[in-house]
Amino acid sequence: MILILCGLVALGCLVGGFRTLRKKRLVDDLPTSKTRGVFIGISELKGTAESDAPLTSFLAGVRCVYYSWQVEEQWSRVVTTTSTDAKGNTHVSTHTETGWTKVAHGGESMSFYLQDDTGILRIVPEGARINGVTTLSKTCSPGDVLYYGKGPAEQIANSTHKRRFSETALPLHTMLYVMGQARERSDIAAAEIAADKNAAMFLISTRTEKQISAGYLWGIWLWFFFGLCLAVGGAVGSELLKSSGAGLNGQPVIWAVVGFAVALLLGWVWTVYNSLISLRNMVRRGWSQVDIQLKRRFDLIPNLESIVKGYRDYESGTQALLAELRAQAEATPPGVVGADFKGISPLLRVVIEKYPDLKASESFLKLQQALADTEQRIALARDYFNNVATFYNTRLEIVPDRFVAAVARLRPRALMSAADFERAPVIVHLAD
Repeated sequence: MILILCGLVALGCLVGGFRTLRKKRLVDDLPTSKTRGVFIGISELKGTAESDAPLTSFLAGVRCVYYSWQVEEQWSRVVTTTSTDAKGNTHVSTHTETGWTKVAHGGESMSFYLQDDTGILRIVPEGARINGVTTLSKTCSPGDVLYYGKGPAEQIANSTHKRRFSETALPLHTMLYVMGQARERSDIAAAEIAADKNAAMFLISTRTEKQISAGYLWGIWLWFFFGLCLAVGGAVGSELLKSSGAGLNGQPVIWAVVGFAVALLLGWVWTVYNSLISLRNMVRRGWSQVDIQLKRRFDLIPNLESIVKGYRDYESGTQALLAELRAQAEATPPGVVGADFKGISPLLRVVIEKYPDLKASESFLKLQQALADTEQRIALARDYFNNVATFYNTRLEIVPDRFVAAVARLRPRALMSAADFERAPVIVHLAD
């Protein structure tokens, strides 16, 4: 029974370790996207937290986009225990117990923008695992203004009159690491990062990518170490019960270690294979995004060109009309009502007296901006594809992942060069 129970718990430790390994590989393999180049799907971003109307944290009064706080109060009590020994004698003993009880807590979060060198992207933090910075950690007595100013007025039973105040937050302008599912916003044509039950991870952290990856690595080793200890301990305990003091047989311990090692190997192969398949799908998604951006350029630019041409022609006609009016006015002697040779008078009803505010130059500037934005989108899509393809190709070459890749017959993907973007070029012709 002990062996089965310990084996099940050890198996649970293995599952926990492999889940942590999967998260670590996702953090390591997923390339960092720019806010302006986020595509629908799991995305990794880095930038500062920004908001026009930030929150103010409850304890420290820090301007932030998220905060969580709690107040704990210390208690201490003397416990008396009575016991009876084998001879029937009664013994009374006392000892002191101390601890902390949470007496108040709270927090608040808001949607905010993540800003990098390309733009901003909205983050909806509800449902995310948030690792903030400590904005307050203080233990105080009733003489401190914080004790009753931010804590409850009543005391708990057996209180030592000490309270511990702690608060974490995501302060404004703090550099953040965000990994989550990108989706399309409902209000405008833009992306946002929000909770998704199908997403592999939704994390908002003030730690760097390397720190997060290192934390997962420590977690993996701890899960596997405790699992091995439980497997060996279960085998030893079961053998002790069976032997009844006749001595230990090392064979069950050896079998426990071998079984744990086999389960570890199989779980590792399963995790690595799934990770490589996920990375391959990211490569395919990156390639499809490049095609989408190229198709967008092919469809958008000619339409913008025709709109600008039409507006230019309209303003050119307005200019010609004004020239005709000016010439007709100059040909008429002062104080004399001249004939309307060109039949322009009815048009005066829709033309204002002052020189019209022509917008052709603004239209050309918008066309130029659209061209630059389109090329930037393509460049971001290309960079994303090259980054994720590089991660994928590296995984296929390094040991021991290359052995799993060879068995699965996974092949590397070629990176994208500038020549790949010469297909179907779009040329803008504004001159007639």
